[in-house]
Amino acid sequence: MLTLAAAIVYFAVGYVGVEAATPWTAKPFNPASVPLAVRSPYLSAWLNQGQGTALNDAWPSFWTGSTLGWAGFAKVDGMAYNWMGVPAIPGVTFEKATQKSLEVTSTQSIFVMTAGPVDLTITFLSPVEPASPTNQSFPFSYLAVSAASNDGKDHIVQVYADISAEWISGDDTLEAQWNTTVGDAVIHEVQLAAPQPFVDIGSRAQYGSAFHATLKTADVTFQTGQDIVLRTQFINNGALPNAEDSNFRAVQQNWPVFALAHDLGPVNAASSPVVFAVGHVRDPAIQYIVQGNQLQQRSLAFWSQTASIDAAITAFLNDYSDALERAKTLDARVDSDASKISADYASLMPLSVRQAFGAMEVTVSKTGIDGFNGSDVLIFMKGISSDGNVNTADVIFSAWPLFLYINPMVGKQLLLPLFEYQATGQYPNAWAAHDIGATYPNATGHNDGNDLQMPVEESGNMLIMTLSYTQRTNDTSLIRNYYNLLDQWARYLVQNSLTPALQLSSDVLAGALANQTNLAIKGIIGIKAMSEIAAIAGDTERSTNYSTIASVYVQDWEKLAMSSDGTHLTLAYGNSSSWGIAYNLYADKLLGTDLFPKSIYDLQTKWYGSHANPFGLPLDTRVTYAKSDWQMLTAATVTDDSIRNVFISSVLKYAADGKNAKPFSDMYSSLDGTAQDPRARPLVGGHLALLALQSNASIFPSSPSDSTGSSGATPTGSPSEGSGQPVAVTVTSTASIPSTPGGTNSAPSGWKGTLGFNVGAVCISIVLGVFVY
Repeated sequence: MLTLAAAIVYFAVGYVGVEAATPWTAKPFNPASVPLAVRSPYLSAWLNQGQGTALNDAWPSFWTGSTLGWAGFAKVDGMAYNWMGVPAIPGVTFEKATQKSLEVTSTQSIFVMTAGPVDLTITFLSPVEPASPTNQSFPFSYLAVSAASNDGKDHIVQVYADISAEWISGDDTLEAQWNTTVGDAVIHEVQLAAPQPFVDIGSRAQYGSAFHATLKTADVTFQTGQDIVLRTQFINNGALPNAEDSNFRAVQQNWPVFALAHDLGPVNAASSPVVFAVGHVRDPAIQYIVQGNQLQQRSLAFWSQTASIDAAITAFLNDYSDALERAKTLDARVDSDASKISADYASLMPLSVRQAFGAMEVTVSKTGIDGFNGSDVLIFMKGISSDGNVNTADVIFSAWPLFLYINPMVGKQLLLPLFEYQATGQYPNAWAAHDIGATYPNATGHNDGNDLQMPVEESGNMLIMTLSYTQRTNDTSLIRNYYNLLDQWARYLVQNSLTPALQLSSDVLAGALANQTNLAIKGIIGIKAMSEIAAIAGDTERSTNYSTIASVYVQDWEKLAMSSDGTHLTLAYGNSSSWGIAYNLYADKLLGTDLFPKSIYDLQTKWYGSHANPFGLPLDTRVTYAKSDWQMLTAATVTDDSIRNVFISSVLKYAADGKNAKPFSDMYSSLDGTAQDPRARPLVGGHLALLALQSNASIFPSSPSDSTGSSGATPTGSPSEGSGQPVAVTVTSTASIPSTPGGTNSAPSGWKGTLGFNVGAVCISIVLGVFVY
């Protein structure tokens, strides 16, 4: 462990001198894996780098590491250069372009590569557009290539790209079939010959179509067929013959690929970019449990705004320039806000925003055969690289700071499926559910109650997220419509959170533990959150009662959780040799409840400062691994900026150390920076924890909405009707516990639903165009 002074000095230099040397420049650094096309759980293409791998030194891969064939060539004055992938073409000669630079932002990965006398700028853009459900739901990314002379002379340039059938399945023995349509765009589509709807094997969907497209101009040519045949055709001729291969076959049999080529003609100054689109589309995307154990099939939201997939792809391609400007605006805002905290903190953002949004899909329900209910928007999140659960509450909680900072409505639309399902009464447990489906994309519930059990964790999470959303937006609909559910979970916490029984917390891999100090924090803050929720609902008696209980519990908790020498909080009550990072205190800061005394924050800050390993603080004394999301939540709670910066710089040091070669893992050794197996998870949204505390302003402020989806559940909002009188129970607190609500589900009598402040009045907005296609 490093002392406080040593830690500050050690991390003050950030990652300088740690990152592996590469022949190209990198901004902000060379990550373990570069996001290329990351828009959904099934459109997730990366370039794994490790010590430094150029774009043309490896094949792009799915987040699991399986190959995604994606090749790029350019011809310059008749000489062919390979700029993406590592294609081998027997008997054919070509050169490799040389990578000059890499820049990664929150939405883009930009490579500059030298192809003889021409520099190619290759931009991978995965838009993040949470203000538009239509735009955000479209599972496509852009690849744009522009060329510029580097010797002041004109040069003739052609550009080529192809994708393989590997984009449709992780099993290369399965048969693929494909077609090409030519209209305003040239669109290649490939899918499995025998799709299996709603089946996910090896994290790859076994149904749906992959697409590769570009706008049709006189300078565009295309071809489908065997990989080496098409690439040879372009290398020899600089164009393709507009021909299609009708011999459908297995993915690995003569490797079918789907190619597009542009002739840029003579180039001197930077050319306008040629733009390709890649995507993966499933319809329906989700099956979702509703009232009566019925399953509702839901589609991606863009379908409500388009006549066909071809029309949507064409509109997406036409929108590239505007989409790029919106992306640059978002990138600049995130970077500017994060830089106010520290340069190292800003450097973490490019690996956080895309990865988190890439785990989600924005959906709408259907009306009739061909209609869609565009106002019924629900978002589903896959537990990537975990167990594939749907809308896991503690995973959403980890990413929650990102949603509050970017657009709180995204958070609401993630919570709604959890609320709607439990409001149907089909989930039998008194505590909040862990998730709404064991295997994505099947949000089919747990009517047997046998989901992964984290009762205090998830109940606290739901209460904390509901209140923070309401505070940020002034939208009281979650409270009004699901008040009784919220109260039910709070009652559970009153009985079970001060001295939690043997159970799991969000840190599943560390195992179950009784009397967890940090878990008790979560539960107690959940109770206090319910007090604030009740106050918003005008339920004064209940609000006062919950507030009293929470305050008394904090006093008792402090006695139970403190080490015998008074230097730190323990991991578990009574074990003074144990400790852990108390990241759940973040919720006290986020909600502004000031429930825990400043002395606790000061105490923990001092302890953290003297217990940092070379790559930061371990989760607790049971393990040596660190969690980047919890590191950032904890950084937001410390009372000394120098210790805050130790947390930030240690995560950055790990991210930039060149030791790992896979999408960002939130779990890694605090001793040597070795990434653990989990990767590409949305938990990295927690990296924005400090930004979420900066103000009540979000980049895309949400408008209050009463939309609750279409589960068929009757809202459980009734804070005053039939709720009975508070009853006394035996707890440490002398406060009483509210009785179980037993009234109707109608709108509450005397509902007030107002906050004591107007968050909307202090929201700061920036003008970002929204394109609907």
